[in-house]
Amino acid sequence: MARNAKNSVFLEEWLRVVSGSSVSSSLVKQNSVPSARSIIQAWSEIRESLQSQKFDTRFLQALRALVSSESTIHVADPQAKLLIAILSLKDVSFPYESCTLVIRLLYVWIRKSFRPSQALVGSAVQAIRGVVDVGRCNLQPVLVAQSVLVAGAFACVSSLSGELKVLSLELLCRLLEEECSLVGSQEELIPVVLAGIGYGLSSSSDVHYVRLLDSLFGCIWLKDGGPRGSVTHGLMILHLVEWVVSSYMRSDYVNKMSFFANEVLDTSKADYTVFAVLMAAAGALRASAAGSSGGGSQNLEVVSKLRNSAEKRLEAVAQRLVANGSVKLPTTQREDLLLKCFAIALARCGSVSSSAPLLLCLASALLTQVFPLGQIYEPFCKSYGNDPIGPRLIWVREHLSGVLFKESGAVTGALCNQYATASEENKYIVENMIWDFCQNLYLQHRQIALLLRGVEDTLLGDIEKIAESSFLMVVVFALAVTKQWLNPPIVSEERKMETSVKILVSFSCVEYFRHIRLPEYMETIREVISCVQENDATCVSFVKSIPTYDSLTNPKDLFTQRIEYEWSRDDVQTSRILFYLRVIPTCIGRLSASAFRRVVASTMFLYIGHPNRKVARASHTLFVAFLSSAKESEEDERNQLKEDLVYYYMERSLEVYPEITPFEGLASGVAALTRHLPAGSPAIFYSVHSLVEKASSTFITDDASQGRKSDPGNQILDLLLRLVSLVDIQVLPYLMKSLAQIIIMLPKERQNMVLGELYGQVAESDDVIRKPSLVSWLQSLNYLCSNNRTQGSASGPTIDSSNQLAARL
Repeated sequence: MARNAKNSVFLEEWLRVVSGSSVSSSLVKQNSVPSARSIIQAWSEIRESLQSQKFDTRFLQALRALVSSESTIHVADPQAKLLIAILSLKDVSFPYESCTLVIRLLYVWIRKSFRPSQALVGSAVQAIRGVVDVGRCNLQPVLVAQSVLVAGAFACVSSLSGELKVLSLELLCRLLEEECSLVGSQEELIPVVLAGIGYGLSSSSDVHYVRLLDSLFGCIWLKDGGPRGSVTHGLMILHLVEWVVSSYMRSDYVNKMSFFANEVLDTSKADYTVFAVLMAAAGALRASAAGSSGGGSQNLEVVSKLRNSAEKRLEAVAQRLVANGSVKLPTTQREDLLLKCFAIALARCGSVSSSAPLLLCLASALLTQVFPLGQIYEPFCKSYGNDPIGPRLIWVREHLSGVLFKESGAVTGALCNQYATASEENKYIVENMIWDFCQNLYLQHRQIALLLRGVEDTLLGDIEKIAESSFLMVVVFALAVTKQWLNPPIVSEERKMETSVKILVSFSCVEYFRHIRLPEYMETIREVISCVQENDATCVSFVKSIPTYDSLTNPKDLFTQRIEYEWSRDDVQTSRILFYLRVIPTCIGRLSASAFRRVVASTMFLYIGHPNRKVARASHTLFVAFLSSAKESEEDERNQLKEDLVYYYMERSLEVYPEITPFEGLASGVAALTRHLPAGSPAIFYSVHSLVEKASSTFITDDASQGRKSDPGNQILDLLLRLVSLVDIQVLPYLMKSLAQIIIMLPKERQNMVLGELYGQVAESDDVIRKPSLVSWLQSLNYLCSNNRTQGSASGPTIDSSNQLAARL
C-alpha cells in the first residue's frame, strides 16, 4: 500500500483513503476538469490584485478556483514567487481564508515541482513564519494545519540544502508544539497534520527528529482540545509509519530506522499514547514485510531488528490487557480503543509471530469490537420500550459502515493464523470463547428478533447484517479448529469427540444466519459428522444438547413475559432445531432407542406440525431415518419403540394434513413404516386405517375436488394404491377391502382411472405370492363398480355396506 502512495502526489489524501475516513477536506472541493482559459484567468486576477493591492472577492474566488483544481494544475516557480509576494505583504487586509489558500497552492507547487528554487523555498518559509507570527492571536486551525503540511513538504525535498531543511523543520516543530490544540481541533485536519509530520520524518535531515516523534505520538493526542483517538486515526498512523519506514528503506537510511525503533518501539515513554505506538508498530511491520527482500546485508539486519522490536511492542501492549491468561473485558474507552486498534492492526500488518497475549486480545477484539452484538443486545433488551430507537439505529449503521467491520474477514484470518501456532492451552481458551459467543448470540438474538420483528424491521435487519458476518467468522474459525484436532492421528479420541460436539452445537446456534452455501461450512460439517458417526458417546452427547420440549414451547426467559410467545413464530429457535433435524439422521445408528425416545421424539413430533413445510419435511425425514436404522445390541427395544411411535406419527401427521404436513413427507414416512416394521404389525394396520379414514372424510367434505389429482383426498388414495405393492401379505387383505370401500364411493370417471392404475400396477408386478390375490380382487372390484353404476343409472346410486362389500370380495 505504501507503493500506492507513490502514485499519490498528496500524502494527506492517501491517508484519508487508506484509513477509510468519511470526512473530506472542506478547503479542497473538487470540481470538474477546469479549462486552460479559466486557469489563466485565475492567475491573471491574482496578479492584478497584487499589483493594485486590492484583495477583494474576485481575488478570493480566483484562489478557490485554483485550489479546487489542484489535482490537475501545475504551479511553476514564477507563480510560486507571486504567491510568496502576497504572503510577504504587511499591513494588508486579506479576505478570510485567502492566506490558507495561498499556502495550499505553495504546497501544490512544492509537491509537483521537480527541482524547486532554493531561494524561493527560503522566502516561502520566511513568509509563512511571518503570517503565523502576525496572526498569532487570531490563528485559524485550517491555516495552522496547512502551514504544518507545507513546512513538512519543504523539509522532504531531497534537492534542498541542509540549511533550508533545518529552517523548515524548525517551523514545523514550532507549529506542532505551540499550536497543538489548534491543529488537532477539527477531524478533517488530522490527516493534514499527520502528513506534515510524515514529510518531516522522511527528510534526510536528523535535526528535530525526536521532537517530531514526540508530536506524532504524544503532544497531538494529549493536549486539551486535541483529537480523541479513534480507529480511523490509528489507521492513519499505521500507514503513515509504513510510508515513512518504506522511504527509509528505499533511501537506505539505516540510522533512521534504528533510531525510530529505539525511540518508539524499544522504549516505553509515559507521554506517548499507547494506541498510537501500537499502530506505529503495525505500520513498521507492514513496511518491513514489503521491503525486507531488498537492500544490502546491513539493511536486512536493521529491518530484521525493526520487525523484532515491532512484534515485541505489540506483545507488550497486548500483555497490558491480559490478566492471568484471560482477557479482561474493556472497562474504559481507552481499553475499548486499544482492542479495536489491535484488531485492525493485526489485520493489516501481515504475518506476526505467535504470541499468547496477541491471540487472546485478538479473539476478544473480534468478539466484542468487530462484532459488538453483546453491546447491542443487552442494553436494548433491558430498556426496550423506554428508550427511543433512533440513536441505536444510528449507532448500528455507523458500525456497519465503519472500517473495523469491513475488515472483519481479515481480522478473522489473523486470528486463525495466530491460533494455528498457539499452545494447546491457549487454543482451548480461544475455542471456548468462540463457542460461548455462539451460545450467547443464539439466546440474545432470539429475544431481539421476537421483540423487533414487525415493529422495527430496519433496525433488526441492520443487526442481522452484523450477526451474519459473525456467522462467517465462526465457520472459518471452526474449519481451522477441525484441521488442528480432527485430522491429525496423534489427537486423542476424547479431544476429537469434545471438539466435534462443540462445533456442531455452535453451528446449530448460528444456523439462522446461514444464507449462502459456503465451501468452508460444507468441509467442516463433513469432517465433524464423520467423527460423530464413529462413536456412540459423541452422538449421544450431541443429541442431548438439543433444547428440551418444555424450553421450546414454554420458555421461562424474562423477555417472553413482554410478548405473546408462540413457538412456531420463533424463527431463530426453528433454524436451530432444523439443524438438529438434518444432522441427527446422519448418525441415527449410533443413537440408542431410549435416548431417541427421551430426547428426540417429542421435539420431532412437535416440528412435524410446524407451518414451515421445509421444517416439517425435515421432521418426517428424521422419522424415516429412525425407522430404517438398526442397532444389534438393542434390536427388540428399538423395534418396539418404532411401533409405539408410529401411532402418534400417523395421528400427528394427518391432523394437520394438508394444511401443514407435506404429502412427500407423509408418503416417505408411511412407505418406511411398511418396509421396516415386522410383518402383520398392528401399527401398519392402524396406519392403513388412518389413511382410509382421512381419504374418506376428505372425499365426503370436498366432493368438487375429487377429479383433481393434486387434491388431498386423491393424494391419500394414490398413497394407498402404492401400498398395495409394499405392505406384507398379512396386511394386504385389509388394505384391499379398505381400498374397495373408497373406490366404490368415487365418481365413474375417477373409478375408471383408479382401476386402470391398479390393473397396470398388477400387470407389472413380479410378486408371485400376492399377484393371484390381487387379480381376483380386481376382477371382483371391477364387477362391483360396474354393477353399482348400472343400478345407479336405473334407480340411483347404490352403495353396499362394509359387511356386504367384504362378503362379495
